[in-house]
Amino acid sequence: MQDTNLTNVVRAYLGAYESENREAVETLLADDFTFTSPHDDAIDKATYFERCWPDSDARRDHAIESIVVEGEKAFVTYRCATANGKSFRNTEFLTFKGERIASVNVYFGAAYQDGVLM
Repeated sequence: MQDTNLTNVVRAYLGAYESENREAVETLLADDFTFTSPHDDAIDKATYFERCWPDSDARRDHAIESIVVEGEKAFVTYRCATANGKSFRNTEFLTFKGERIASVNVYFGAAYQDGVLM
């Protein structure tokens, strides 16, 4: 059975992106948080906020497709659509320390502009 608390942390994390609520994200991340993506190699929390915030691709819609939690790890897949017609689907692998996010590894999916693969 999945950990409901960690599922709610994942939902709160992604919801804070959608509402551009940096303060909420800051409270969800562990002090020694790291972030990895195809553009970032285990950057620290301060660098994450410099590079990844507030530029959240002007997200308009953010739909969670699935969250799978096992122990202190979770996978989440979501779709985003921006105000400028761009859409994409990503998967993130999160680890936790208690109920705070210790790390995020993002795997980018295909990106579309007005329904056409970019």
